[in-house]
Order: sequence, then C-alpha cells, then structure tokens
Amino acid sequence: MRNDAAYALAEPPVQNANDNAAVEIDAATPFADAERLAAGADEIAIRFEKFTDGRGFSLASMLRDRGFTGKLTARGDVLPDQAGLLRRAGFDKIASDIKPQSPRWRRRHFSHAYQPAAAGDEPAYLARARAARAALVEKLNHEYADASPEAIITAATRAFGGRIAMLSSFGTEAAAGLAVLARIAPEMPVLFLDTGMHFAQTLTYRDELVARLGLTNVIPLAPDKDELAAEDPEARLFEADTAACCDVRKVRPLARAMASFDALITGRKRYHGGEREDLPPFEFDGDVVKVNPFAALSAKEVAAIYRTLKLPAHPMAAMGYPSIGCWPCTAPAEGDGTREGRWAGQDRTECGIFDPRLKERAARTRSYRLI
Repeated sequence: MRNDAAYALAEPPVQNANDNAAVEIDAATPFADAERLAAGADEIAIRFEKFTDGRGFSLASMLRDRGFTGKLTARGDVLPDQAGLLRRAGFDKIASDIKPQSPRWRRRHFSHAYQPAAAGDEPAYLARARAARAALVEKLNHEYADASPEAIITAATRAFGGRIAMLSSFGTEAAAGLAVLARIAPEMPVLFLDTGMHFAQTLTYRDELVARLGLTNVIPLAPDKDELAAEDPEARLFEADTAACCDVRKVRPLARAMASFDALITGRKRYHGGEREDLPPFEFDGDVVKVNPFAALSAKEVAAIYRTLKLPAHPMAAMGYPSIGCWPCTAPAEGDGTREGRWAGQDRTECGIFDPRLKERAARTRSYRLI
C-alpha cells in the first residue's frame, strides 16, 4: 500500500557512502572476521550488494549480541522500506547508493510495515543488552558494596572500558573526586555542563584544577544554540521556570553526550540527603550505569582527601556556599544541609540530570535517526 505523504515523515535522507570513516565489510564476510575487525573499531559499515541479501542483517545482529557498541551503518543497495528492519537488527544509519530522485527509491515508499505485529518492538539485542547490564550492576554492587572510591573507579573502568566518563560540576566538593580520578585514569573524559550561567569563580576554579591535577580530557557540554534561541532567547527562563531552564541547559546537553557512553561516574554522596540517602556504588536506570564511588564517604572523609592531597577549595566555599551551581539558583546557606542554598524557596533538590528518564526527556532533540 503506497502513501508517499504518510511516509515522508519517516523517510531517511541519504548520506554519501564516503562521508564517514568506518571499517567497511561485505555482507558475505564470515562472522569471525567481522568480530575481529569490530574489536578495534568505532564504526562498522556493512555493504549490501543486493537489498535481498539477508546476511548483512545477521552480521549486524550477531555483532550487537557479542557486545559491539559502536555505530553500524548499512551501505550499498538498501531501500527506505528496510529502515525498520535494519534498526531492529542493530543498524544506526543508512548510506544508500540509491539516489532519492531515483524512481526505484520512490517506488519503495510504503505506509504500513510488512510485519506490523513486530513494527513497534525494540531490537532484541537491546533487550538482551539491558538485562546483561542490570545483572552486571548487581554483581558489581555485591563485590564492591564496601569498597574504596579508588577500587570502585578501577572496577568501573575495567567493566566499561572507553565508554565511561566522569561528570563534574567543579563545585565545592569536586576536587576530591577529580583528584582520585587523576591518579587512576587522567585521560578519562570529564564532562562539564557549561550552562552559560556559572559563577566566574567556578570557571576559574575549573581551569586551576584541570592544570593542577593533569586532567587531559575535560569536555564542556553547552546548550544547543537553536534551543536557547527558541526557549530562552533573553536568558531569563529561570525567572519563570527553573526546571525548564535546567532541562535546556543541563539535561538535554548531557543526554546528547551520553550517546557516546555506557556509564557515568558521579560525585553524589549519601550525606547530601534527599534522593541520595540510599545510593549504591552502582545503579542502572535502564539505559546508563551511574557509578557513585564516593557515595559512602562522610563529609569528614571528603575533607580529609582535601587535606591529604593539599587540594584548593572552591573560592566561594568560604563565602557560605555549601553547594554551587548556576548563579540564578545558588545562594549562601546557614543550615547543615550540603544541598541547602540550591533553588532556595522551591520544592527542588535536583536539577534532573540524574533522572532515570534522562534520554527520554531529551528525545525531542536526539531521537533515533537513520541517515
């Protein structure tokens, strides 16, 4: 059944097959050879000589089942109505040799799936990978329930390899975690949410710590310019809706960055209270593993790290700021709570970046694409 108008919303645009550097293999490649090439690749392109060749689908599915987490591209003689099946097999992109203006391309536009009962199912490999990751987190929590931050970070690095990063606010307690990381894996990516609303002291402190600790891979994550222009053109959204401001400046940038990572190291601690009181060393939200190596530390133990390693304090800590975020939502605090002073007078204690629905909340800006 044809319906070009209905299909237009789902039609994948074509990308030239040479646009992305990738290890390219033929659909007829034996799986053992494909697995060997995938071991050192960030992207695998599988070339279809004929759109009827199902071996490319099998290769993709088997690579995903064996744990390949890089990009998979379908190249060659692939058609738009195969997009759903390619996705279910594990592909991320289509780079078809068939041009959009070709009558052959246009003839393959359909409004209904050939297998409608399975059209909405997620790829089987994703469900299996999710179950395996949940089991891994359970195992790690059992083994490292009372372990030191160094042991937890080492175990996480071993488990997730190059697909793990640390998130840092470069706030009042950040130096302790960054210093421990620098001793173990100074090359690990450190994600910094560069909201455009930080205190100048925080940015200066960030640069000082990076140089002092020898961190080599700090990655600033800025809000999308088009989203800011549409949702916060005057940079005053915080006056009307602080949650919406955090969403566009923090939640969505982090969600987009997490497409490259399977695990995220946080600096959260149980003594912060609220939602953090029962933090385990490892937690799985159904998508990303969050590693909390400092969860069990007390405030005194954090202070001891500062003294032992002679770490500089955030310049605003002495001014009565126990926790420091963006300037519109951070104030000095007189109480004992570490999170006091954040969103003062509001029923909020978290910005949303640790929400289990992180990627779901960012779906409008980073949805699944076949290009």
